[in-house]
Amino acid sequence: MSAPEAAGYTIAPARPRDPGPLALLQASQALMRRLYKPEENNFLQIEELEGPDIRFFAAHDAAGTPLGCCALQVKAGYGEVKSLFTAEEARGRGVALALLRRVEEAARAEGLPLLRLETGEALEAACRLYERQGFTRCGVFGSYADNGVSVFMEKRLPA
Repeated sequence: MSAPEAAGYTIAPARPRDPGPLALLQASQALMRRLYKPEENNFLQIEELEGPDIRFFAAHDAAGTPLGCCALQVKAGYGEVKSLFTAEEARGRGVALALLRRVEEAARAEGLPLLRLETGEALEAACRLYERQGFTRCGVFGSYADNGVSVFMEKRLPA
């Protein structure tokens, strides 16, 4: 039995428009809109999360209640962690950690040597989670701008 199953939930590939994941994504985006100005938000739109470069995962409990979601965006030479969000009632149960590990597994399966992400200074718990999992702060990457509130991180993946 895997750690998530032992904790009372499972993680599996999902579709962003399915009702559970969609509700989680909408809650995540609403939070980002409360915390940041429009030009500081870098979340992917639902349509973008359905793209061929996306590997999307959701965590559900035994009753099918959605607990969290996360995506891997496959880029040239690296993968980017996107849309990691845990429902408020599921926080503290290891859901975010399990989702992050699932995305790392998917990145390794894609042969990617590096994971990167962009998050925000106001998301202190997320920053701590990423740092505990070996992510270190790095400079701006991809098409992002240095907006003064974003935190950029990366992690080398073992071959």
